[in-house]
Amino acid sequence: MAVPARPLSPMTGARSAGARVKTRVSRPDGTTTEGVWALAEEIPLEVRVNDTPHAVMMVTPADLEDFAIGFALTEAIVDDVAAIENIAITSETDGMIARLTIPETALSAGIERGRGLAGRSGCGVCGVTALGDAVRAPKPVSARPAIAPGAIAAAFAALSGHQPLNRVNHSVHAAALASPDGTIVEAREDVGRHNALDKLIGALARDGRLPVHGFIVLSSRASFEMVLKAAVAGAPLIASVSAPTTLALDCARQAGVKLAAAGPDDSVVVID
Repeated sequence: MAVPARPLSPMTGARSAGARVKTRVSRPDGTTTEGVWALAEEIPLEVRVNDTPHAVMMVTPADLEDFAIGFALTEAIVDDVAAIENIAITSETDGMIARLTIPETALSAGIERGRGLAGRSGCGVCGVTALGDAVRAPKPVSARPAIAPGAIAAAFAALSGHQPLNRVNHSVHAAALASPDGTIVEAREDVGRHNALDKLIGALARDGRLPVHGFIVLSSRASFEMVLKAAVAGAPLIASVSAPTTLALDCARQAGVKLAAAGPDDSVVVID
């Protein structure tokens, strides 16, 4: 496999805080101060498979090789990271392009679901044109590690420490892998929660760490698309800061994935 090895290039691997802009902060007491705020970057990234446009996603321009790998896996373009022969990330006038080279014989069913619209940073199914493509059957997860509520609480408490971009701009999501004891071992950030999870899965795949040993932690809610993606990674549990949707729960039950959410007063809610 010719997927670029680590370390990533500065263009696609750097943790850029984004554009710095001058601000004026007004307070209820009438006082005003000037400051500087770093805004999160959001750019269009076109994903091309064998030079054929497949999708345009709005992303934060960091860890784009990881994103391309994770996207190819979670969108069922390929079934195995080893099928990706090469990834090239290039800057264009209007954004960036991720070019994936994959043998035609290795392409999976997802290649037929090329999206007709741009995938917004908050969108999981933008551009699909059929119901069957929007709500797909999840990949079964067989792992059943014992994960205690205390480990989930520990991962929630540690997540912010693995969000360097969000500490600066307060506007990006994170997806992280936690070990069974709740230690965060890998994390990725993006303006889109789906993109952050794809980046995480791509990073783990290129390092040979799929299926995961541990559980996924999200700074967002657990929607059904997030469950589909986490199931591809073999995650037996998803812990999200916000409560899941009903469709996410249905999808998780089909996949054999447990869902947990952050409750009031640092409690953990595990859904049966």
